[in-house]
Amino acid sequence: MDRFVTREPGRQTRHSFSFGSSYDPERVSFGPLVAFNDDLLGAGAGYDPHEHADIVLVTWVVSGALRHEDESGCVVQSAGELAITHAGTGIRHSERAESAATRFVQSWLRPGTVGGQPARRTTRPELGAGDLVVVADGRDLGVAGAQLRIADVPAGSSVTVPVAGRRYVFVVTGALVRSSLAEPLAAGDAFEVTGDHDLRLTAGVPTQLLAWSFAGENGAV
Repeated sequence: MDRFVTREPGRQTRHSFSFGSSYDPERVSFGPLVAFNDDLLGAGAGYDPHEHADIVLVTWVVSGALRHEDESGCVVQSAGELAITHAGTGIRHSERAESAATRFVQSWLRPGTVGGQPARRTTRPELGAGDLVVVADGRDLGVAGAQLRIADVPAGSSVTVPVAGRRYVFVVTGALVRSSLAEPLAAGDAFEVTGDHDLRLTAGVPTQLLAWSFAGENGAV
């Protein structure tokens, strides 16, 4: 509930970092992660054509389906699919819920090298039974030392987030039991962790976790 919120007809977005007109100098970025947005769209609602450049957009559809349109055409991204968009020198695209209410989380990262040809790739990662699975790494993202993991964790099961210079762990759905770091976390809550101590999390109910890790204190190797 501490996240910034943007509400428009047909959509609600919760921002984990400063975004648009919402600014907090202490919530600007976390390593190369400069935005983490949790979007809920009504059927047919979304974002009209808009532009990006020199940013990497990583989109995970939680429920429903997201229609993405740009100069190259239209792609419908279903729940359980991950899209990585390299804006490069510039893209213009729109994003809308295809036919039903849709929730997606989208990360924005600063790339290691700006410019270049825009590109987009969609995959459907196979998530293991309770394991954090690497679904994107530095080569996919153009961000050295970055990894993205996702897990569907059964109730009562635990996962360990590998040590890294910076770790950002977001509870997509479900809830965790109390840990030594904080009160129980539920959907929409997150850990931001620096240092080399273990981070072991236990699901209180069936839970989906999304975990970013970045090498080095500033997200660089």
